[in-house]
Formats: sequence, C-alpha cells, structure tokens
Amino acid sequence: MNLEDIVQKLDLTLITLSKDLTALTPSNGYASDLLSCVMAGAEENGIWVTLQAHANIVAVAALLGLSAVIITEGAQPDEATIEKANQENITLLTTSQSTFHIVGKLWEMGIRAF
Repeated sequence: MNLEDIVQKLDLTLITLSKDLTALTPSNGYASDLLSCVMAGAEENGIWVTLQAHANIVAVAALLGLSAVIITEGAQPDEATIEKANQENITLLTTSQSTFHIVGKLWEMGIRAF
C-alpha cells in the first residue's frame, strides 16, 4: 500500500509540498508523543502518528528516514515547521481524528510495527 492510498482512505490533509505519494510505500508504523520513544522505537520508512506539531517532529522524522508524519487531533504545525519539513523532504499530514482512531485504521490496512 502506498502513501497516496493511505491519505485517501483516512481522508488526511497533506500540508507539505505536493509530491508523488504513490512512490512512498510505508512498511511499518509507530505512535507516540514522546520524541525519545520515537527515536528508540520507530523504524525507517515508517509512518509516525502523533499529536505533536512542533519543529522537533521534523528533525526526528528526518533522522529516522520516516515516510510520513500524521499529526492528529486537529493539531497544526506553524509555517516554520512546515517549511523545515519541505526542506528535509518530510511529508506532514493532518487529521482531526484521534491518534487511537488513525492507528486502528492503519492496522486494518495492514500497516504494522516491526
């Protein structure tokens, strides 16, 4: 399943620059709001689900080589964070749904943790 499929099925909003989301195929997922837990537990090419929306999520996603970050519960990053994500080629997606809901839907779609 590619990232475009996930965006469509979960009705996510892309807030970074448009790119070919069909070329990104996340292989796993991770959910946490603690950056140290994400750094220790998320895997490369994964999707990170969080309600955090500050600039440090971009640094963590870039460090780990994540496919995308889904920001939940209506949280919105500021323009500087979005710009940094664009510079680092990190895909940021948003939703008003809860983290629990999004993780459940990702699980149903076959996205699992390692």
